[in-house]
Amino acid sequence: MTTIAVLGNGRVGGNLATALTRAGHQVTAVDRSPGEAAAAARAAEIVINATPGAGSLERLGALREELHDKILVDVSNATTDGPDGLPAGLLHPGSSLAEQLQEALPGTRVVKTLNTMLFPVMTAPATLAQAPTAFLSGDDPQAKQTVRDLLTDLGWRTEWITDLGGIRTARATEAAVLFVPHVIRAEGFTPFAISIAR
Repeated sequence: MTTIAVLGNGRVGGNLATALTRAGHQVTAVDRSPGEAAAAARAAEIVINATPGAGSLERLGALREELHDKILVDVSNATTDGPDGLPAGLLHPGSSLAEQLQEALPGTRVVKTLNTMLFPVMTAPATLAQAPTAFLSGDDPQAKQTVRDLLTDLGWRTEWITDLGGIRTARATEAAVLFVPHVIRAEGFTPFAISIAR
């Protein structure tokens, strides 16, 4: 059992918190209030960033002390929104939210994952007709192994998880969010994920 704090209790955070609790972990899900987030992060071994990506850097940067020596799992994408509320552009072109978080939190081990799919797939990958892919980006191999184990608890098979390498590789998976609005407009909000076919 691992002690996990999920920052953000909307659809993404709530979904992850429920599934990880069901898998036997001790999970606390908190909203964006700084006091609750700080207390939860301080008590956790692993912290999951499920806050809206546009404000994640500021929110988590304020938790530098609480996040020191923790694993931070970043599942958010930092985007600008179009008139319909769907992603229209990247807030960190030429970089990524995960890279910015790692730079702002040098004592924290940041791992990017689960950001290339609609949120229901994060905790139910086997429900798709084709095998999805969960990508890992991060500079610390041990932290990535820990996150890989969490993904397994969420139903991800080993062969569905691809380690892309260091944190800089997160800019590729974060850019994949630009597919999302076009797929949604074409097909609706039916769950889908980016997949590597082999």
